[in-house]
Amino acid sequence: MCGIVGYIGTQEAKDILLSGLEKLEYRGYDSAGVAMISEGELHAIKAKGKLYNLRDKLRGVEDSARVGIGHTRWATHGKPEEYNAHPHTDKQATVAVVQNGIVENYRELREELKAKGHEFVSDTDTEVIPHLISEYLSLNSNSLLEAVRQTVNRLEGAFAVAIICTQFPDELIVVRQQAPLVIGFGQGEFFCASDTPALVSHTHIILPLDNGEIARLTPLGVEVYDFRGERRVKYPQTLNWHPSSAEKQGFRHFMLKEIYEQPTVLRTQLDAYFDPEWYLQTQNPTVGERSRITGSNPPSAPASSPGLVQLNLPQSLYENLEQIQIVACGTSWHAALVGKHLLEQWAGVPTFIQYASEFRYSPPPLTANTLTIGVTQSGETADTLAALEMEQERRKSHHSPAYQPRMLGITNRPESSLGRLIPYIINTHANLEVGVAATKTFSAQVMAFYALALDLADRRKTLKAEAIESIIKKLRELPPLIERLIEEQDDYIGELAHQFNETSDFIFLGRGINFPIALEGALKLKEISYIHAEGYPAGEMKHGPIALLDAKVPVVAIAVPGLLYEKVLSNAQEAKARDARLIGVTPKDSLEAQDIFNEILAIPTVDESLSPLVSVIPLQLLAYHIAALRGLDVDQPRNLAKSVTVE
Repeated sequence: MCGIVGYIGTQEAKDILLSGLEKLEYRGYDSAGVAMISEGELHAIKAKGKLYNLRDKLRGVEDSARVGIGHTRWATHGKPEEYNAHPHTDKQATVAVVQNGIVENYRELREELKAKGHEFVSDTDTEVIPHLISEYLSLNSNSLLEAVRQTVNRLEGAFAVAIICTQFPDELIVVRQQAPLVIGFGQGEFFCASDTPALVSHTHIILPLDNGEIARLTPLGVEVYDFRGERRVKYPQTLNWHPSSAEKQGFRHFMLKEIYEQPTVLRTQLDAYFDPEWYLQTQNPTVGERSRITGSNPPSAPASSPGLVQLNLPQSLYENLEQIQIVACGTSWHAALVGKHLLEQWAGVPTFIQYASEFRYSPPPLTANTLTIGVTQSGETADTLAALEMEQERRKSHHSPAYQPRMLGITNRPESSLGRLIPYIINTHANLEVGVAATKTFSAQVMAFYALALDLADRRKTLKAEAIESIIKKLRELPPLIERLIEEQDDYIGELAHQFNETSDFIFLGRGINFPIALEGALKLKEISYIHAEGYPAGEMKHGPIALLDAKVPVVAIAVPGLLYEKVLSNAQEAKARDARLIGVTPKDSLEAQDIFNEILAIPTVDESLSPLVSVIPLQLLAYHIAALRGLDVDQPRNLAKSVTVE
């Protein structure tokens, strides 16, 4: 979960490396470092803590190096101290290496190298890599590429590596094995990074490496090889990101900016997932008549997408569908819980959700005609990718056609490893999210599940055409409602947050489709404020958690008018009877709610089935303002990283 950058070209490397590391600091911020080659010497500068410590060390350092590598660290092996920071070098300081991931057999390699006279100065697994490369260079000094190839064939685990060497000052070698690494193409210069945000201000032409690939970057071009040394033919692709996505644009934190961006993201998704021409006609009937959903393709929709939903998924993915299984982690798991509700209630498909990290080691029995969905905002989450790959392989080996893999991914990064592993992707169109705590990508994943559930309901005829049209109309009404909600609640919640300076525990309650929102609200608060918080189904309070309640434990209850409204209010009363301070996420015009709750985080009245996209907003703002008032690093909370690329 570290950040890697590399550069070779005609410009000075130092500033390019630092700017790239700034874009990747969300991936790791325990320590940072750079290594550059100039005038035949290797210069490595490292600093403990945030990136500004490294920048301070480099201030005033004159270095005309045209090649270099950099790293921001999220510690896995060894404490976050300067001696454990990357880059790591061999004893002679001729080879420098930065790595993302884990070398699982580093202990054996370390002992082998010690027996040959190598000395180690860090506690990390990474340090064995430059020593191994140096060892192979001593046997064959003519090729850095070959020394790296021999080295990576000795490594076990998941890793991405970038290497420079004083003996080969015009080469930058990069390696990928189960950890992301992308090459960027400039004008007479080349870049590498563990994630594309580090590249978009320099180039939009990228080449993601696949597992088991080594690339040799020189001022003349890029060569890609497999671990056997055989040349591969690869074709770059173009990113459609804008560099401004990685700027705060006047907001104090990226997280707040990304909360405010949610209505725009939802509008983009609505236009991408649903036929905009039909909606315009419903708003202005004089534009022309159009038939309702009939199951046949409208003229404006692709042949593979019947009705108003335009996900462009083939019918073969849905044919004789009996079950859906979803693998995800963290916030994506909460979005999948909302998806489960929609897929079962609207499309009538039994749906099961597994933590990806658990799925790998206790997979369920294979079932026929099953769609497997992987949800990951980055498309690089190691546990989710491994779970999907395992499921794909075990289904391919089954003899019956009914058990063959049907795989679908939901991600914000279709160019990611997920996009190369899974044949069909729903792009969530959330653009770059920098804040470690997911906000707009959560809403975007939930909206993707709305589209998927409606697509399935349409094709399976579990909802009438009129009902689907009504839902789509109401979904299109949400963005302006959410805009007003954010504007009206931001300042109020900012003031309310002052009342929780000494709070150490929170309880979040929800029922039905809003139980996942209670979990997500608790997770957001835990992630960035470090307050202990738990989410529960409201009806489960009396089965144990109610013992935790007293006047010092605020209870946040999501009470949305609908089937479970009265039930949630009743559960809230149980908490109130134990002196808990009650905060209601509910429409403000309910007299009953006003009588029960001490504070109301007012939301607009919407259909209960659509309410998660509305009810999550106050909980995001509450977590943000409590953390900001405590002076905490909202965008880069301790111990966390944005893209979890290690198991």
